[in-house]
Amino acid sequence: MSIRHGLLALLDSGPRYGYQLRTEFEARTGSAWPLNVGQVYTTLGRLERDGLVAAAGEDEAGHSLYAVTEAGRAELRSWFGTPAGPVGSPRDELAIKLAMAATTPGVDVREVVRAQRRRTAETVRERVRSRDEALA
Repeated sequence: MSIRHGLLALLDSGPRYGYQLRTEFEARTGSAWPLNVGQVYTTLGRLERDGLVAAAGEDEAGHSLYAVTEAGRAELRSWFGTPAGPVGSPRDELAIKLAMAATTPGVDVREVVRAQRRRTAETVRERVRSRDEALA
């Protein structure tokens, strides 16, 4: 899911609190996928439950900070390496993945695009084959 991975990508560059994550997510995605703070904190809770993020104390203003764990980094690398599903709207996974990949240190954006192109070519071949079989 893109929100989950988008938050992991943001946390990969350092600890943040919920409202900060919401603001940065919207800035990086051009507000194509607006989030509310409740959605961010619910997702952070699930990420923490799954061992992908951990509480990282508080900042000077008392905001609860979250940091990505090694398991979270592994999940993020896997997400960047896996082609997205069908494209359909500005809120699709590919749009979010590319927005995050372009601004996440250490991510090879060209490889993300190449993997997507391979998957798309595969899908086209499968659909042409299915069509040809149906018409035969």
